[in-house]
Amino acid sequence: MARIQYLIDTNAIVDYLGLKLPNSGMVFMNSIMDNEPSASVITKIEVLGYSTTAEYSRLLAEFIDDINIIELTSEVVSKTILIRRTNKIKLPDAIIAATAVVRGSVIISRNVKDFQNIKGLKAINPWEK
Repeated sequence: MARIQYLIDTNAIVDYLGLKLPNSGMVFMNSIMDNEPSASVITKIEVLGYSTTAEYSRLLAEFIDDINIIELTSEVVSKTILIRRTNKIKLPDAIIAATAVVRGSVIISRNVKDFQNIKGLKAINPWEK
């Protein structure tokens, strides 16, 4: 049986590192962290652009350095275009969704409704674990 690949959205990273998730969500995220977590390059941009304290900024940067960042590829760009044509979704979310679909990953996000109508995509809310 293949291992599930997860793609972590910005809000899940911020909530996890900020210890804002319920205990069950923290347990779930800890299990993801033990299995090569990934994020889109868009998530990297959003997380590192998050305005906060110097200490928390350092924590976010260290986290991003420790995970697998998925860069934009021509396949992800093509899938993003298709998603934007068929769904009312913001460009950053469309890129994250396309990255997950192309890689066969499940998105971890507080905003699962942003991704619910995208064919071939599954999203999990760590707040509901």
